[in-house]
Amino acid sequence: QVHLVESGGGLVQAGGSLRLSCAASGRTFSLYAMGWFRQAPGKEREFVAAIIWYGSSTTYADSVKGRFTISRDNAKNTVYLQMNSLKPEDTAVYYCAVRTHPGYSIDSRTFDSWGQGTQVTVSS
Repeated sequence: QVHLVESGGGLVQAGGSLRLSCAASGRTFSLYAMGWFRQAPGKEREFVAAIIWYGSSTTYADSVKGRFTISRDNAKNTVYLQMNSLKPEDTAVYYCAVRTHPGYSIDSRTFDSWGQGTQVTVSS
């Protein structure tokens, strides 16, 4: 089991930036990929970005390409999501998730463990 704790959410004006962090603990040797998802009120959870833990491959949702950057620090077992040029439509609860088996799917059902979420609110 991998335990995840997110941090870094908050309130920011449109055009601003935030950096989310997700620290993993427990069976971190089993990590294959880590990802970020988000869920806005009344909407389904959607994929944002993912990164392969022992590689450099990254994947982004079209809606965040060029604005968000996912990165990781293997020594700290932490993944980051740098969010720039934020828009009101980026407002959501952001969740960190891990996959412990090989694969490149962005389907949330392929991720094994989830954090508790952190709120990001972008005002217009």
